[in-house]
Amino acid sequence: MITVYAIALGLGCLGLIALIFSAAFSASNDKTDLGDRLGLAGRTILGGVLGFGMGGMAAEFSPLDFSWAVSLVIAVAGLLIGVAWTRYAVRKAAT
Repeated sequence: MITVYAIALGLGCLGLIALIFSAAFSASNDKTDLGDRLGLAGRTILGGVLGFGMGGMAAEFSPLDFSWAVSLVIAVAGLLIGVAWTRYAVRKAAT
């Protein structure tokens, strides 16, 4: 399962970097950035994938030696927290 978490974390980090660079370049060119094109659903998916990868990797490399099932539950909790935080941040930025 470490491979799944590592791939999710890598994809989430690459997506986040692409989102940041897109916002930086579009601010100077007056074009729509990747975050606007993705919308709320795309940002939520990105936050969920990143949270899943971070939670899973943290659980797998924990010194408490969790079983794979407990690590999966922690990874899903990270996914839910990532989704909730992304929705909160988007709502906060809209106001």
